[in-house]
Amino acid sequence: MAIDLKQYKDIPHGDMPGDKVEIGEEHVKKAQLIMESLKGMLDEVIAKDGKAVITVCGGSGVGKSETASLLSYFLNEQGIGAYTMSGDNYPRRIPMYNDAERLRIFRTAGVRGLVKAGEGTMEHFDTIRKWQQEETDADRSHVSENPWAASYIDAGRKGLEGYLGTTNEIDFDEVSSIVKAFKSGQNKIYLKRMGRTDSELWYEEVDFSTIKVLVIEWTHGNSDHYEGVDIPILLNSTPEETLAHRRARNRDGKTDSAFTMLVLELEQNLLASQAHKAKIILSKAGELLSFDQYKELMNK
Repeated sequence: MAIDLKQYKDIPHGDMPGDKVEIGEEHVKKAQLIMESLKGMLDEVIAKDGKAVITVCGGSGVGKSETASLLSYFLNEQGIGAYTMSGDNYPRRIPMYNDAERLRIFRTAGVRGLVKAGEGTMEHFDTIRKWQQEETDADRSHVSENPWAASYIDAGRKGLEGYLGTTNEIDFDEVSSIVKAFKSGQNKIYLKRMGRTDSELWYEEVDFSTIKVLVIEWTHGNSDHYEGVDIPILLNSTPEETLAHRRARNRDGKTDSAFTMLVLELEQNLLASQAHKAKIILSKAGELLSFDQYKELMNK
């Protein structure tokens, strides 16, 4: 049965400035399915604590913003006040600078790794510089003809692992303080707003006096670096599904850089390491998964 999307066209979305939220039929079906599993869990938490924090996490293009917005909408329709907060407002740097910092860390660690491996010749540095200018220095295919490049890529990867999704990249303390203030019953809470440039940064006072459920939509929503989440929800996609989605979205035919693909892979690894905590796991195809089923799917 087809779903009439008109009623969802103007529903409130998350609070990330400029975030594009396009609700489709698949998002509605997933949100409805989640609501069926969520109801009992939510009733239990609210009965105990008066308020609840849900997080909707997952990788690139899995529909976090759309699904979280719909969950808040459905809860509000049932008379349970809900607000959708975007965790993407809480990195330590604006996106432009954070992207640059990720690349700086990868390249700095890579060059140091090259030196440590005894491969720091000027010839190798010149080749690395050429790849950097081409934005292909994270491409592992270079190793087949240049075995020494493995030292650069492996060290860069390790350096990036020490930054992505950590307290170095994200202000988890601020998110924790918001969750704590919400659960303690604070009626007015200032929430951060972050755009794409350094002039797009401000705070907005949000009225939580009628809100019982805080829905956080965020890749790192299930992270170990902050506390207070009652019901983590994982929207899963396999690496192949994520890649297919990104290829379909790039209508101009431009493919992601090797570095972007490395970032996505490392984020996928983080999500996998945290998946055991999820109370609800939903596949890309819209099927509820147990943790064992999730592991089986990801190990195929």
